[in-house]
Amino acid sequence: MHEYPEIDALARRPLMLMQHEDLPDPLNPRHILFLDTETTGLGGGAGTVAFEIGVGRITSQGFAVTQYVMRDYPEERFMLEKVRQQILDSEVLCTFNGRTFDIPLLRTRFLMNRINADCLDLPHIDLLPISRRIYKLRLSQCRLSRIESEVLGISRPNDLPGSEAPERFFRFLKTGEFSLLEEVLAHNEQDVASMLLLLSHLCAQYTRPEQISFQEDLFSMGAALEKEHHTRESRRVYRLVPSGRLHSPSQLRLAASHRRDGQAERAKEIYLDMIARKEGGVEPYIAMAKYYEHKEGNPALALEMTRKALILLAEPSLLDSSTVQDTRNALQYRYDRLQKRLTKKGI
Repeated sequence: MHEYPEIDALARRPLMLMQHEDLPDPLNPRHILFLDTETTGLGGGAGTVAFEIGVGRITSQGFAVTQYVMRDYPEERFMLEKVRQQILDSEVLCTFNGRTFDIPLLRTRFLMNRINADCLDLPHIDLLPISRRIYKLRLSQCRLSRIESEVLGISRPNDLPGSEAPERFFRFLKTGEFSLLEEVLAHNEQDVASMLLLLSHLCAQYTRPEQISFQEDLFSMGAALEKEHHTRESRRVYRLVPSGRLHSPSQLRLAASHRRDGQAERAKEIYLDMIARKEGGVEPYIAMAKYYEHKEGNPALALEMTRKALILLAEPSLLDSSTVQDTRNALQYRYDRLQKRLTKKGI
């Protein structure tokens, strides 16, 4: 039995912001089943078997982890039946990379043992893609062990690598020494418990993004929310990104979001603020040139913004990318066009 975070943190609203698969409404956190497998191989396929399956759920006493182990292949069906009952008693599955690995593997094993696999069709929260969207920019790698150490502050000094679990099982089959599996079980138990901690942590971050410490995580959350069309929430997060290398990209995304919704004046405020801060390179100038020409009908101000953008891109270099060259050419074309327009008007 493990202590667990406040149940209230696992609310449906932040969970629906993280991923687009629908969840029960209302959602009872005690009906979420956290599941992780230890297998005879890491590549999947028909020959791969889950020799141990750990499941966890929140109870009135704490977080309970139950582990099912088959001591030999004939026990697989019995183990799978026990796990199936656990799933039937739940409303949502939560895994780490389960959508790609654990659930397809279990579905195959259920079918090969002539067990109805429909129970695996529950709504599914897969924490790996959710974590990648938020932490990959900062961590590069989003293995559960790395997230534990860098995000959750969990250390596993004597942990058995999951890649060694198959070899331990095969040795156990030969010798019957159950002690060979003790470290495998400890590893699996921590995996299951960490999923609860990670899910709770993510819910708290989505609920209170102002408490996020890293600008990379804030920017990534804003981008993830924007991609899922949670416009109001994404704007809230972009505004929280502090000064630093990701402040300009967040402000550009924020302004573009307002522009898409026809809120040109709000976008204008952001672009002008960026120009005043000397942020964002030529992008705010280009945006304001378009605004002054097409929204305010002021070609003189549009020409001035274009001129300032060209100054920023002055002094061509052999190292300039094709994108920079294309931008410079487009700005020069805009400048020439606006100048001709003003000349015709006699301005």
